[in-house]
Order: sequence, then C-alpha cells, then structure tokens
Amino acid sequence: MDDKFLCGIILGMFGGALLATNSAKARQMVRDGQDQIKDKLNEVSKKQKNND
Repeated sequence: MDDKFLCGIILGMFGGALLATNSAKARQMVRDGQDQIKDKLNEVSKKQKNND
C-alpha cells in the first residue's frame, strides 16, 4: 500500500476515536447505531427461529 494512504487511514481512525470520546453527540450517535444493529440482529434471529 501507499505509505501516505496508510498514514491517512491511521490518522482518520485516531481522529474519529478522539471525536467520539470528546463529543457527547458523537457518543450518542454511536450508541444509537449499536442499538439499531442489535435490534436488527434480534429480529433476524427471531425470524430464523420461527422458520425452523
């Protein structure tokens, strides 16, 4: 990979982590996203159990 690309990815990850830890709004967005994923997984697992 290109070194500049790899450095950009790493800096982006650190920047995103710092933003999420220092911003209440960003933390809430992450929590909401996690809750949505959990809900979808629960729905899929329930549907799969009903089909069995």
